[in-house]
Amino acid sequence: MDILLTGSVAYDYLMTFPGAFKEQILSERLDSISLSFLVDGMSKQRGGIAPNIAYTMALLGEKPRVMATVGVDFEEYRAWLDSKGVNTELMKVVPGVFTASFFATTDQNSAQIASFYPGAMGYSATQSIKELDKKPNLVIVSPSAPDAMMKFPAECRELGIPYLYDPSQQVLRLEGPELARDMEGAHFLFCNDYEFGLISRKTGWNLEQILEHVKVLVITRGKDGADLYSNGDVVHIATVPEKEVADPTGVGDAFRGGFLAGYAHGFDWKLCGELGSLSAVYCLEQRGTQSHSYTRQEFVERFRTNFDDGGKLNVLLK
Repeated sequence: MDILLTGSVAYDYLMTFPGAFKEQILSERLDSISLSFLVDGMSKQRGGIAPNIAYTMALLGEKPRVMATVGVDFEEYRAWLDSKGVNTELMKVVPGVFTASFFATTDQNSAQIASFYPGAMGYSATQSIKELDKKPNLVIVSPSAPDAMMKFPAECRELGIPYLYDPSQQVLRLEGPELARDMEGAHFLFCNDYEFGLISRKTGWNLEQILEHVKVLVITRGKDGADLYSNGDVVHIATVPEKEVADPTGVGDAFRGGFLAGYAHGFDWKLCGELGSLSAVYCLEQRGTQSHSYTRQEFVERFRTNFDDGGKLNVLLK
């Protein structure tokens, strides 16, 4: 299955704060808040939602394509993705501009404060699904420049291509009518439980109303797993016990990567979600969004200690 991923491509600057953010914030002074956190660790990682998802898919044997705009500092990153099996031919360098950058500080309670510089991502809408030589089976519309996030769903609807709508962090920037328009006709809607609350408030749609507009809704709920809604059915996806918690950044992307790898094989929703659940934990156990690694044999063995796949994952071992 040819899956095309659109979305941000970025370098992640990840920092750790040894205390708790909530202990430093004065609720009565929020209108004049001014804080600087002395961090005790920092690393620069390859990130961005589209390649994060693609990386996990490639670990599980898929060959996803990423369509995105990147900066003049991208060549080392491109070589990395190419070596892992991600198709980067549609990742366009914007002259004179740096790749987007994500700056995140995580405290001892895994709370996170972050900032994002768009850089080359701001040119995302210069690309077009209409101009592709090969029509994909599924397009992933994940956070990038707002104009691109509006353009790509419209093109998918015009071309009759199924798409997964994943507004994620950009829910804050998108208005209710914009969210409603691009959920209409989407094959999938992915969000976490907080984002779902924002989407519901902005559109005025409750759960039942949203399901009148998308075919499949997946809501991730952190340590409480995930729920998938489709055709009147609800499938709960349990979490996998982690060996350690290193960094929550990118866990949702890894979940999507595992889920989509299962979808590419035609697995049922529960098995797709369970693949996502284990993929997410592998990411959680490492620092950085593309630091987790495993052979497919190792993945399947760990999967079978937590879930019953009925032998279906043998296809990943071929």
